[in-house]
Amino acid sequence: MENILEDHAHRSALRHLDTRLKLLVGGGAILLGLLSPSPLGPAFIAATMAAITVGVARTPIRFYAHLLTIPLSFATISAAVILFLSGGGETLWAAAIGPLTLTATTGSANLAALILARTFSGMCALFFIALTTPMAEIFTVMRSLRLPREFVDLSMLIYHFIFVLIGEAVATRNAQEMRHGYVSFTNAIASFAMLAGMLFVRAWEKGEELIVAMDARCYDGVFAAGEETEGASRRQIALVAAYLCLCTAVAIAARGATIF
Repeated sequence: MENILEDHAHRSALRHLDTRLKLLVGGGAILLGLLSPSPLGPAFIAATMAAITVGVARTPIRFYAHLLTIPLSFATISAAVILFLSGGGETLWAAAIGPLTLTATTGSANLAALILARTFSGMCALFFIALTTPMAEIFTVMRSLRLPREFVDLSMLIYHFIFVLIGEAVATRNAQEMRHGYVSFTNAIASFAMLAGMLFVRAWEKGEELIVAMDARCYDGVFAAGEETEGASRRQIALVAAYLCLCTAVAIAARGATIF
């Protein structure tokens, strides 16, 4: 399951859409969500990005909802801290807990809602890119944009070794569980320490094996790049421009709107 995002990207209905166009949609949505002064703009972006990812790209809705629960926990904690630690406006709710008094005001509630909406708009836009665009195509676009070759090659190596580490961690942990390595708290601590040390050794060995494999294939210091996808049609460019203009119009129209 460690490469499930890449699998969905290859099966996406938008798989063959121009990569630059998808990056423009996702990046533009992230930027507009961050610049919006009201939570209604990012909320609109999050809803539309989720609808496009599920309805147009045909990502399974259950899997997509499970993905959104990951940023939900962090965003909820951050919003709760802002809700009770920032002030301004009228008091909405107050409760005394021992010597402390937790107070939520209209200003803090609006700020918490804005942070929550911005987080979800950014994550929905990022998931749109991740679930419709394989990383190999993103590396190809990076090459076409004339980014430094060392930066692109290093990014490719980092991406490769992420899955190497995940695979080694899963295999080692499964072996430890079969030997009852996590039956108690003490055993779990010792097993986790062994897992961390083993990952360092295995990563080093995999790196040396990769160097030998590249030398055997006449590696000359440059990784091969994939072929670029077909360019976008005028209709696709117009749809993307219309969507970004619509998001901008909603953000501007709702710039003074508040929830509380």
